[in-house]
Amino acid sequence: MPRYGRIGAGLVALALLTGVVGAAPAVAAPTSSLASAVLTYPTPAGTAVGVNDVIQASLKTGTNATFYSSATGTTGVKCAASSFSAKVLTNPTAPGTATESLTAQSFTSCTTNVFGTTGVQSVTVNNLPYATKVTSVGGVVTISGTATAPIQSTVVLNSLLGPITCVYRTGANSLTGTAANATNSITFTNQMLTKFSGPSLCFGTAYFSATYSPVRDTSRTGSPGVYVN
Repeated sequence: MPRYGRIGAGLVALALLTGVVGAAPAVAAPTSSLASAVLTYPTPAGTAVGVNDVIQASLKTGTNATFYSSATGTTGVKCAASSFSAKVLTNPTAPGTATESLTAQSFTSCTTNVFGTTGVQSVTVNNLPYATKVTSVGGVVTISGTATAPIQSTVVLNSLLGPITCVYRTGANSLTGTAANATNSITFTNQMLTKFSGPSLCFGTAYFSATYSPVRDTSRTGSPGVYVN
């Protein structure tokens, strides 16, 4: 997923637990340019991002990736570090839809405040790579799994009785985010995953939220920012 001016699932996230991981926030729509490609650098309507270029981003400074048990609560898992990497597959003229392959997504420095748990061993995005689409209209970023490789995240928590493993999947086998050129970010808000397996200490629903910024084309000298047109 790009520094689409402003993912993943993970994992990154996750996706995710990403998932990696509801509805995207209302943010400024990317600038349109009929003469440009969907993805450009280092400015809107700039140079087309090349096929096979690698796009990467980490969490916006000062923010966390969260997997909370409700859309409005603060109980769950919080990660201070997360990043994703995606390879560009197609980048047509705007308006249109660029495609990517989400090849990596990680979540680290995670903590939990779930009752009965004492720590987080790992948050892993399973079944990568995921198909990813970025559309000109609204800067919508869609991450999709398949029937045989669904979007799935595995969270291993420490508890008083030992480690527990919680596996989460998305109901529609997709995650949706929004790219914003004004902030060079991709934001995921309350993307819902449900428990696929795990003991009762694993909360039944995980809502994934994260903002990745800046999003950059690391295949180019200086890793310029990526914009959606």
